[in-house]
Amino acid sequence: MEINANYTSLVAIGDSFTEGMSDLLPDGSYRGWADLLAGRMAARTPGFRYANLAVRGKLIGQIVDEQVDAAAAMQADVVTLVGGLNDTLRPKCDMGMVRGLLEEAVERLAPNCKQLVLMRSPTRNGPVQERFRPRMEELFAHVDDLAARHGALVVELYQVPALSDQRMWDVDRLHLTPEGHRRVAEAVWQALGYEPEDDWRAPLPAPVPPNWATQRIADARFARQYLLPWIGRRLTGRSSGDGRPPKRPELLPYEGPIA
Repeated sequence: MEINANYTSLVAIGDSFTEGMSDLLPDGSYRGWADLLAGRMAARTPGFRYANLAVRGKLIGQIVDEQVDAAAAMQADVVTLVGGLNDTLRPKCDMGMVRGLLEEAVERLAPNCKQLVLMRSPTRNGPVQERFRPRMEELFAHVDDLAARHGALVVELYQVPALSDQRMWDVDRLHLTPEGHRRVAEAVWQALGYEPEDDWRAPLPAPVPPNWATQRIADARFARQYLLPWIGRRLTGRSSGDGRPPKRPELLPYEGPIA
């Protein structure tokens, strides 16, 4: 049952998850769940406006400093905020600081939109998830608390087995595939009260286990192309988003594929 079919604008802020990596388009840009959601909302509402301020690699402090005030000033009907997970993956992470910054963001955004949307982000099954699970769950518990205090919606993605399936993740093992982004868009769509169009929680077919050689080749490729550069950026204090502007910095009428 629909709760509200009258949303006229959407602003999305955060990091690579919201920028849309790795839902790659033919022109080399990224689409992602937020663009997909905007297209579907625009199909229902003439003149629908959309901004996406998210930039890959951003930590929660950077999201607060660079995106939150701009998003609040836009006075959009819906604002989505997903951030803090990059912080939890750092070798040294002050979770008290992360919680405080996330709370600051919510306190600024909630009074300046009709509906704030937070998420318990999906994670890929594997050793990285297990190593950092305590931090992630501390972050998500804080998300739940903030939502309860500020009237935000929480989209539960973390405990959905289909989204933890390794086949939902790109070869970099950090970002969702196009199918993963499509499912997240459907999850947010339903959380906002729109009529469901499919079961985004549906499990994938049983996997065919790769043979030993194929898996080792994939592991070596991952380490060479993604893991070692990621470690290098961490050691030198660089980010994949350094100097990169947001892809939709202004709240303008949506122009793109209509879902």
